[in-house]
Amino acid sequence: MKRFTNDGVESQVVAPLLALDGISKSFGAVAALRDVRLELFGGEAHALVGENGAGKSTLVKILAGVHVPDAGTITLDGAPLPLSGPADARAAGIAVIYQEPTLFPDLTVAENIFMGRQPRRSLRRVDTARMRAGAAELFARLGVRLDPDRPARGLSIADQQLVEIVKAISLDARVLVMDEPTAALSGVEVERLFSVARSLRDAGTAVLFISHRLDEVFTLCERVTVLRDGRWVCTDPADAVSVDDVVRRMVGREVSAMFPERDPVAGPPRLRVRGLTRHGSFADVSFTVHSGEIVALAGLVGAGRSEVSRAIFGVDRYDAGEVVVDGARLPPGDTAAAIRAGLALVPEDRRQQGLVMELSVERNATLPRRWALTRAGLLFGGTERRAAADWVRRLRVKAGRLIDPVSTLSGGNQQKVVLAKWLATTPRVLIVDEPTRGIDVGTKADVHRLLARLAADGVAVLMVSSELPEVLGMADRVLVMREGRLVADLPRADADEETVMLAATRQAVGA
Repeated sequence: MKRFTNDGVESQVVAPLLALDGISKSFGAVAALRDVRLELFGGEAHALVGENGAGKSTLVKILAGVHVPDAGTITLDGAPLPLSGPADARAAGIAVIYQEPTLFPDLTVAENIFMGRQPRRSLRRVDTARMRAGAAELFARLGVRLDPDRPARGLSIADQQLVEIVKAISLDARVLVMDEPTAALSGVEVERLFSVARSLRDAGTAVLFISHRLDEVFTLCERVTVLRDGRWVCTDPADAVSVDDVVRRMVGREVSAMFPERDPVAGPPRLRVRGLTRHGSFADVSFTVHSGEIVALAGLVGAGRSEVSRAIFGVDRYDAGEVVVDGARLPPGDTAAAIRAGLALVPEDRRQQGLVMELSVERNATLPRRWALTRAGLLFGGTERRAAADWVRRLRVKAGRLIDPVSTLSGGNQQKVVLAKWLATTPRVLIVDEPTRGIDVGTKADVHRLLARLAADGVAVLMVSSELPEVLGMADRVLVMREGRLVADLPRADADEETVMLAATRQAVGA
């Protein structure tokens, strides 16, 4: 097989470390993969891209031994590699960092990292000190400050992802699969992760990198493979294609501008936050969001943005301050009162906080307004299904049947279901926390157009986002938080990447 350097020039002919050929996988009548091929070389970072539902996650689970392919072959160093379970994948040196963290919440960080392979002392007792020291050493290698003895419960998405990364690195894997590892990380944390990935690549590891952030793909990877509708489309050297080329191949069509053109007209104040304080999380946060306005909360992960949004909606109680909607003060810690006042919150973690994964698509889509759909206290399936189908159609959710568990949907379509369930309540204030985390470029454009349309209809939108292009492309004003405090309030004309990052990292601007 041909091997390419980063400038696309053929340098030598070598065999792939891991090769997949003719891989097919179906779930009932749904064909998730059809005749897919992929070659990974040692010492190379290889990108796998495609829309949500293109088959990327299924392919990752096949590599992890979670799914067995219906057809096709997998070879490692030229020899057949049967993967009948995750243990086979680990034994072969394949480590996977999943898009959604899968930690045991009641175990410590160190225990999660070494789960199933804890160091032992005499009489097969777990050597806790050695396990803690090993975790600390791995965190130091990443340049991360995280207490190995801290319980996993309560960790932010970013910290959970870092624990997953450390867990994979601890396996000394020959093949490292990274499925959306940067979705919840800040720019500094992404660069730190890339530094580790490059060092692993340079040491001979084959890195398979899956991301919807195409700028990251071109920063890290030497080759790019595109999947569409479960089929292999192409594999090219990264420097031989442009972002536009990759997007066209992913979606099979031209994608209109990622950020819609807007002519915002701010109306009267709709949401007022005054002196909001929660000890240990944020202090003295004050701002206003007007009708028809999109305001972004920016800052590094851990700055307190999500905590503020949860407090506004009543998920968490605050110690001081007030939240006022259309002139009426909301009681703290009362989500029912917030919903009655016209607030809606699309949370950061859609799987843990936004959806009940075991329930159907239709049940999730109607949860906040089930009482409004009842007659004489009874909820009829047909009424629920019609209400859900309306929003599934409006948001173009790709779902087989509305009665299927929402867990069967791709990440982007799950996000649309979360949006659908809250938009059905006709909110006056919509809070969206990382609205496009882990979803493809086509779905991102859909979400951005939806937010712009809601603002045009008079909804006040408060958007928390770690993606600076999204913040700058969508927001009429940018509020920057640092270490739990609001340090900048920037109008759209004054907001650029340098100004926002300066405010987020070390100094206040116009606060």
